[in-house]
Amino acid sequence: MKPNLYNLIPALEGEELVFIQNLTAGLSDERLHNFIAVYNGKRRKTDQILLGCILGFVLVAGIQRFMVRQNGMGLLYLFTGGLCVIGTIVDTINHKQLCFEYNSQMARESLAMVHSMG
Repeated sequence: MKPNLYNLIPALEGEELVFIQNLTAGLSDERLHNFIAVYNGKRRKTDQILLGCILGFVLVAGIQRFMVRQNGMGLLYLFTGGLCVIGTIVDTINHKQLCFEYNSQMARESLAMVHSMG
């Protein structure tokens, strides 16, 4: 019987939970546990990204973009004041989508890493 992903990664939210369930559907229990170990180390929680957005208003514009490995956009935000604050506002509103896109990418990388382990 497959373990419940929500019990293994309690911070999973709706869309991400469905994505991870679909991504890991064919994995054995051992590979699933390996995947979860790798993925937990890479994923970001939505509240971390939201905190990065808020810090972008106060300290360093673009920190949220650096957190999700979008270094080019992070530099653009840094040098333009968060694209004159408008980009930071948009990122604050869309922080869950930023987080989901990053976590999806990290899930795919983690799955590839688990498959390459043999």
